[in-house]
Amino acid sequence: MRIPPFQRYRRFSQISAVFVLGMVTGAVMYNAIFHMGYNVLWLDNQDLRVQIEQYSKDIKTLKKYNNTSTVIREIKLRTEESKTKEGAGALDQVTLKEIISQMSEDLEPMRGRSMFDIDTDGKLARLLLDGKIYIVREKEYSVRIRTMLVMEGVLQIWVEVNPYKRS
Repeated sequence: MRIPPFQRYRRFSQISAVFVLGMVTGAVMYNAIFHMGYNVLWLDNQDLRVQIEQYSKDIKTLKKYNNTSTVIREIKLRTEESKTKEGAGALDQVTLKEIISQMSEDLEPMRGRSMFDIDTDGKLARLLLDGKIYIVREKEYSVRIRTMLVMEGVLQIWVEVNPYKRS
């Protein structure tokens, strides 16, 4: 039995190897672009879900207290960048949205309360939330209230979120 010389097929095997390598590279690039687009879409979806939940709560409260102008009808939570020297990195938006939604559930009893009683309510909120630990995606985050402001029935709270480190 005679074995054919492989010199004849060497050029063909190199061309086919380059072709297969190009197919694999193209598939990887397409997959990366697809996942980047999907990730952006998913982040937007999470943001819109939080907004819809907040707006539905606001609508319910506004319908309930539309004739009363001295109650807290809306609660807005805002996050500030943490000023840690260790450079742990900024938190991703999904984690922040989850923490804000958990905090809004904790602050729900503040809706409908009188704005003139904010001194006692603010102390209560600080005692309940300042330094509270929230668990998101199996990681712990501590929350620190920086500022609380009530104006025209809107309670605005600025919070600082940091990864929690056990001592």
